[in-house]
Amino acid sequence: MEEIVRDVVSGAIGYEAGLDALTVAPAAEVDAALGGALRDAFERLFRGGWQPAELHRVIARLGDPVKAALVADAAAAYGRRFSEVDPRWQTQVAGLPPAPARRPDRITLLDSSLGLLMELRRLPVIEVLVPPPGTVGTSATDDRMLERVRALLAKAESTDFPAEAEAYSAKAQELIARHSISEALTSVDRAEVVPFARRIGVDHPYESEKASLLDAVARANHCHTVWSPELGFSTVFGFDADIDGVELLYTSLLVQANRAMARDEPAKGKARIKAFRRSFLVAYAVRIGERLAQVTRAEIAGNADLLPVLRNRDLQVREVLQKAFPRTVRARGSRIDSLEGWESGRAAADRAELD
Repeated sequence: MEEIVRDVVSGAIGYEAGLDALTVAPAAEVDAALGGALRDAFERLFRGGWQPAELHRVIARLGDPVKAALVADAAAAYGRRFSEVDPRWQTQVAGLPPAPARRPDRITLLDSSLGLLMELRRLPVIEVLVPPPGTVGTSATDDRMLERVRALLAKAESTDFPAEAEAYSAKAQELIARHSISEALTSVDRAEVVPFARRIGVDHPYESEKASLLDAVARANHCHTVWSPELGFSTVFGFDADIDGVELLYTSLLVQANRAMARDEPAKGKARIKAFRRSFLVAYAVRIGERLAQVTRAEIAGNADLLPVLRNRDLQVREVLQKAFPRTVRARGSRIDSLEGWESGRAAADRAELD
């Protein structure tokens, strides 16, 4: 059975022929062979930088809930093998969707398991950003600041009044910028404070436009992004305090954008709606970037001592990015096919809560 599994994964025998062979073989032998191969594959990826939420997202994008559930189970089982597990890893595992209530039949389970094994084999090792279970890592964040920002953004997302939402969002960005400035000034001589990176999921549809929104939020908060469309995430490079703010703000602004887009989109025409949404999100990202940068500049204004500090930090962030991604290309901009969508997106960005 182990040989059949290896041959299917390597392409030595066809997928359907391999699946047929596993289907009629003794269940205990098949389960041992498939289970062992999957454990090895998960071990390679988890130790090779993949976090539970990231791996679940990239597999869930394939549209097979059984495969996604197998990833969630594997991540939880992998963490239980170790006494030392980073809290961020535990939080991600706890946040994964529960398995479907209806258990798949054996043929479906074999098919999904074998298919999952082939998908896992195609994934590359990536940079370790959260220490995998069995290693020790720390994460320094200002929980009080983050809670205040979360509270403001929650109000922005819940209100039905655009002006009120805008005020909350603006206040959140102001708080993020102020905290970033404070952290920059107090960490100048602390060697342990270094730029880092975090991967943030960018889901379909309209991944390119969503990645542009994330980049706009990042640039306004002293960070840089690299989008990996085939893997379903962008890597945000910056200092921890800045990345925390970027992640919170991006998530909230996306919620606000989707709500405004659903309210303003045309009632008929599939092609028209698609063009409207894409143009809406492009305009929204551009205008949000302008507004966030304006708030940040206002916080920096009048503090001459801060400019060389921020310049030095930006050089450090770029250096880390270059080491992680020595070769990158600029993403092509999206076409604007709907003036209606563009104008609606700009207006929604003007109404969006930045605090």
